[in-house]
Amino acid sequence: MPTPRKIRCAVAGVTDHGGRVYTVVLKPESPLPAFRPGQFLHLALDEYDPSAFWPESRVFSVASGPAQRDHLVICYSVKGAFTTRMESELRIGSEVWVKLPYGDFVIEADPEVVMFAGGTGVSAFTAFIAGLSADRGGRIQLYYGARSPDLLLFRQELEQTLARVGCFHLSYCVERGSVAADNQFNGRLTFRQGILSSEFPLQDGFPISTTVFYLSGPPAMLKALSGSLLALGVAPERVRIDAWE
Repeated sequence: MPTPRKIRCAVAGVTDHGGRVYTVVLKPESPLPAFRPGQFLHLALDEYDPSAFWPESRVFSVASGPAQRDHLVICYSVKGAFTTRMESELRIGSEVWVKLPYGDFVIEADPEVVMFAGGTGVSAFTAFIAGLSADRGGRIQLYYGARSPDLLLFRQELEQTLARVGCFHLSYCVERGSVAADNQFNGRLTFRQGILSSEFPLQDGFPISTTVFYLSGPPAMLKALSGSLLALGVAPERVRIDAWE
């Protein structure tokens, strides 16, 4: 893995999705190091002094792909003091520091892959999904849960991949409201009401013994889904967790 680098970045864009959920685009002052989809960065709001320690920071999955060396995309939900500062301080033109890459939450070329994403946890999967080749074999399934349809991030990009990659399947799951499932994708885009469930892959015909399950989202979701998958008989090495909080 490349040695992590510390890079100053300018905020190039901030999207407010409502519900105190945001997407931020960062413009680095120098080219980014190589990284793999699923890896994360450390973000610091305070100035970094190379002669001192790294400032207080938080980790965020890199939602943009490795080929996009001139910008970074992260998502966050306001949940504590640090993200409250982000909400109040991050404006176009403001500066932050990042260091990257970190992490080994990298999706392998398994024949059957199931991804569970809760809220902004989808950012751990977006680079991988965008990079899927049109001729890839084996089923790739994303179950994506959010509180409401407005908080389903990257919908345009996800559905563009549906149109391009025949092995990719997408299921939205929202706690309130509804999402129209477009039949142009021949049943590969579905909608469920409620919260994410470990029963979904069984209902959709995924074999427990050979499927690899990747989980990214809030701690309560990770604990509930990983526990229920193990209770269903999934081998522990086939449950891979991105503990991003």
